[in-house]
Amino acid sequence: MQHIFSKVRKAVEDFEMIEDGDKIAVGVSAGKDSLTMLYTLSFMRRFYLKKFDVVAITVDMGFENMDFLPIKEFCDKINVEFHLVPSQIKQIVFDIRKEENPCSLCANLRRGILNSTAKSLGCNKVALGHHLDDVVETFFLSLFFEGRIYCFSPKTYLDRTQITVIRPMIYVKEHELRSAAKKLELPVITNPCPANGKTNRQRIKEFVKSLKQFHPATKDLVFNAIKRNIWGLKD
Repeated sequence: MQHIFSKVRKAVEDFEMIEDGDKIAVGVSAGKDSLTMLYTLSFMRRFYLKKFDVVAITVDMGFENMDFLPIKEFCDKINVEFHLVPSQIKQIVFDIRKEENPCSLCANLRRGILNSTAKSLGCNKVALGHHLDDVVETFFLSLFFEGRIYCFSPKTYLDRTQITVIRPMIYVKEHELRSAAKKLELPVITNPCPANGKTNRQRIKEFVKSLKQFHPATKDLVFNAIKRNIWGLKD
């Protein structure tokens, strides 16, 4: 885990994500990324020079047979306050609107609930579990499907809610998170979404993976280009 702590700390310091007195809501989807981020931030708060607190928020999408008790037990184990927020997202997206491409609407609804819940709990920041692979995939998604050079920012202030969104995992690769989640025996819950694995993001993930045959360092090169030319961070 030490290499993940080091990468998270570097990202936090490069983009000034954490300040003294922050109360950070960690969006916990119950996947490997968000659970590893929760564990990392809960550990960091013990020794990081700037003192901050962490709470965990899980938005229940409304899928049947979802058991979040292991998530609560994990939060109790690492001494993090846990909040489970019920929603009708599944009903809205799949039953009422019957979205063929549900990801954008689903993400917007989840983040709206997450941000409003964080605000009600007195949090000034929300941490999302996007990692290095997500950064590169989002860049190509925007390029190929929207015709623009874009990627989400490591830190974004939302005027309407007065919440700052941070992404502490952006320097961590997905395979590192997969390995960490396995070693830590995190209570990962399989994504029940019927669109899982059938989206444009999955196609882009496979495309990025295929680029290794042309140049093994393609992913790292693209990420460094994003860091310099979109985020404006110099080496």
